[in-house]
Amino acid sequence: MTAALNIALDAMGGDHAPDMVVKGAAAVVSRFPNVKFIMFGDAGEVEPLLRRYPALQDRCELRHTAERVLSDDKPSQALRRGRNSSMRLAIDAVANHEAQAVLSAGNTGALMAMAKFVLRTLPGIERPAIASFLPTMKGETVVLDLGANVECDARNLVQFAVMGANLAHSALGRHRPRVGLLNVGVEELKGHDEVRSAADLLRAVENPPFEFVGFVEGDDITKGEVDVIVTDGFTGNIALKTAEGTAKLMASLLRSAFQRSIFTKLGYLLASSGLRMLRDRMDPRFYNGGVLLGLNGIAVKSHGGTDEVGFAAALEVAIDMAQDRLIDRIKADFSGAFASSLFARPGVAANTSELPQESQDLSVRAS
Repeated sequence: MTAALNIALDAMGGDHAPDMVVKGAAAVVSRFPNVKFIMFGDAGEVEPLLRRYPALQDRCELRHTAERVLSDDKPSQALRRGRNSSMRLAIDAVANHEAQAVLSAGNTGALMAMAKFVLRTLPGIERPAIASFLPTMKGETVVLDLGANVECDARNLVQFAVMGANLAHSALGRHRPRVGLLNVGVEELKGHDEVRSAADLLRAVENPPFEFVGFVEGDDITKGEVDVIVTDGFTGNIALKTAEGTAKLMASLLRSAFQRSIFTKLGYLLASSGLRMLRDRMDPRFYNGGVLLGLNGIAVKSHGGTDEVGFAAALEVAIDMAQDRLIDRIKADFSGAFASSLFARPGVAANTSELPQESQDLSVRAS
């Protein structure tokens, strides 16, 4: 029998909250009979929505708070003033072991700052990273970092590789994930010092729970030859936004092509089932859910502008990681075979609560 899980939800986070949050939770409740929700938000707004979904209402505890983090709040401002906000209280529920994961579609920088302050980083991990999923020719792949750390050294990249491999195991079912480092070429002499040094460190690891395949290039991201792609947050953020833009471009070009004449419109009708399949395959809502890896607790960021379909997808990511005990798996890796100088700088505490720099791009899309 699957153990019971509690998921903490920031009901007021996101452009379309709380309606989108309640509908997203209602969409998954029947598929996960072992899951209950602790929802934090304004009872006056949330309760009428919950009454529409009796099955969800029976498995949801609503905790009232009138405070919320706004989309334009700075991370430091939200951290100082948002102690009773729906976002902070949802994170606190994970820290207090009332919930096994937290999901929010609110301000990304504020979520990272609060989660890092409250949950702390895991021993052996210097910086948390934002990880998400991209569609490929063979399924999906994990990509990290997507914006939390603009600059990374070799140890950071190695830590990201280990965490990304565990995420691929939990969310994608890859038991021995293939891991690649994003670079300007596959040759060993290419790339800057940090990337080459990270590759050397990964090759030196004995009996890792993943297969390090070496360097991969930008056009390898969508091929599906690797399960995890590791890079710094600057490059990862650009790669993600480029992929999103390419998907929109393809959709626009297809619409234009099928509207050119009566014959192309007829062709659209004949190919409509295949085109719907293509649309669903490229729909960013189904890849929603950016994971804040490296924290001592599961925290997932949904795209702020998503609807209930995207929020439900992010919720499934949080549930999958909680069920697979992702945090315990990462702890085991960093305290076992990986407990070495690869992951710890002399004189640097493992549980640092340093805030992310506000100058960094923390408004990364999480889908």
